[in-house]
Amino acid sequence: MIPLALTANDAAAVAIVVAVLLLVVVAALRLARKRRAAPEAPPRAAPPAAPPPERLARGATEEDAAAALRRAHREAPPPVAPAPPPPSAGPAAPAEDREALEARRKEEYRRKKEAERLEKERRAAERAEEEQRARAEAERQAREAEEARRRAEEEARRRAEAEAGKTLAAGLEKTRGGFMARLNALFAGGKVVDDSVLADLEEVLFTADIGVKTATRLLESAREKVRRKELSDPERLKAALREEIARILDLAATGGAAAPLAVGEARPWVVMVVGVNGSGKTTTVGKLAAKLQGGGHKVLLGAGDTFRAAAGEQLEVWAERVSAPIVRGKEGADPAAVCFEAVQRGAQEGVDVVLCDTAGRLHTKTPLMEELKKVQRVIGKAAAGAPHEVLLVLDATNGQNAIAQARQFHEALGVTGIALTKLDGTAKGGVIIGICDELRIPVRYVGVGERVADLKPFSPREFVEALFE
Repeated sequence: MIPLALTANDAAAVAIVVAVLLLVVVAALRLARKRRAAPEAPPRAAPPAAPPPERLARGATEEDAAAALRRAHREAPPPVAPAPPPPSAGPAAPAEDREALEARRKEEYRRKKEAERLEKERRAAERAEEEQRARAEAERQAREAEEARRRAEEEARRRAEAEAGKTLAAGLEKTRGGFMARLNALFAGGKVVDDSVLADLEEVLFTADIGVKTATRLLESAREKVRRKELSDPERLKAALREEIARILDLAATGGAAAPLAVGEARPWVVMVVGVNGSGKTTTVGKLAAKLQGGGHKVLLGAGDTFRAAAGEQLEVWAERVSAPIVRGKEGADPAAVCFEAVQRGAQEGVDVVLCDTAGRLHTKTPLMEELKKVQRVIGKAAAGAPHEVLLVLDATNGQNAIAQARQFHEALGVTGIALTKLDGTAKGGVIIGICDELRIPVRYVGVGERVADLKPFSPREFVEALFE
């Protein structure tokens, strides 16, 4: 193998290439150290690479290599300056971070407290709203309860009024506006009681439908007290009249004191109800049945009014209303036979009271009064001792004529009690005083309205108080 001899030019070219390679290696090492020291710094531009060796090896001289290197340096882009470090990279970055962190924490704390305050206010508002709703609901319930209580009280009051019916004072309102109004006018003004006052009193009494006999009796009693100088002023005279009327109505002196219908020991207890047409006899029978049923007595009705049109139907309506059995005959049938059958059925069924309605015949027709006597006798054959009560129904609007009716019925049948009806529709309520005074028959009931409760047991004391109020 023949060794090749290097020329001086070749040796120079090799030396240049080696130098360039060393420069490249040194540059690479420095770049690697800078990257490890500052990763974020951009890398420096590498120096231009030396021309390839083959280009220098072809007759290039050392001067040519140096010129090529200088040219490569001139053509290379300028080095890029590294970007400035972020604030945190400098020495003041830790302090600024702490301030920002503290400010952020304070802001978060403020927001948290604000949220808690808003939540607290919201809950408080909800509680207040709930309490307000609860109060409103409680008030509404209280109002409803109060309204319900008032309605119940009003209903109870109306029911009590319906059950109690009209008061006797209300029933005597028209009578007070007639007889008693004139009497009060006579006593007004503080007049001295003398003959002129007694003369005026006489006129008032004789026109008061209390009857001539009763009016004369009251007037003589007043004159006697004036003569004895027991009465010196109108008020004392009025008090004396009131006391005398109360004594007449009481009937205590004759043993016939007024009292409602009493059911005796006999079974059935038979009540014969009599009266003229239009006096309210059949209605009174129905109301009595309701009262007796309410008192615990078993009642049977006898439709003895077989002549008046629809009398039987009217009594049937009452029988259905009070749930009481009824005995009816055909229209025009014998009233005595119907009453006889009613009493017999009452005895068989064990009823307590038999109420026998009768034909309402005029008291001036003697044959018709004889017919009532026949009914009374036939009832006595159906049950021993019957009828136990003969109740006469009188219309108060008839005034003094009612006294005449009572007298003739009493003479024919022996009336044991009176029911005075329609007292609320007349100013002639004073007739009751004449009936008690002349006939000494106790008044059992007074009628002051249409309802069952408006048929009231008669109380002499209550009547006088209502009359003179």
